[in-house]
Amino acid sequence: MTFLDDDIYNAVENYLPMVSEYVNSHGGGIELLGTKDGTVYITLTGACGGCSLSLMTTKMVVQKKLRELIHPELVVVNVDGTPENVLPEDVYVPQVVEEELEQTAPKSGMIENLKHMIGL
Repeated sequence: MTFLDDDIYNAVENYLPMVSEYVNSHGGGIELLGTKDGTVYITLTGACGGCSLSLMTTKMVVQKKLRELIHPELVVVNVDGTPENVLPEDVYVPQVVEEELEQTAPKSGMIENLKHMIGL
């Protein structure tokens, strides 16, 4: 695929509301995590997040629709915590989104966990 990661990210971000209709109708949502080398990394949220049919939803709904709208070779991976569906460390995320995530992400180091446990 000859597209740049940022081009694919922007295209997916643009079409995601249209693609999300099916998932939203089942009480779920789709969060775009990033892109890398023609692969789009998402996570299904809400009722779809822990659903046993999430792989089917990812491939037969999300990937199928994004392939129709963007490129027929696009691959979509639902980052669901399993070893085969992990988010690469060097995935493309626009700088603005990355900064927003850093500001809202809870700290999860050992010291932070201890502080939380003792109420600090």
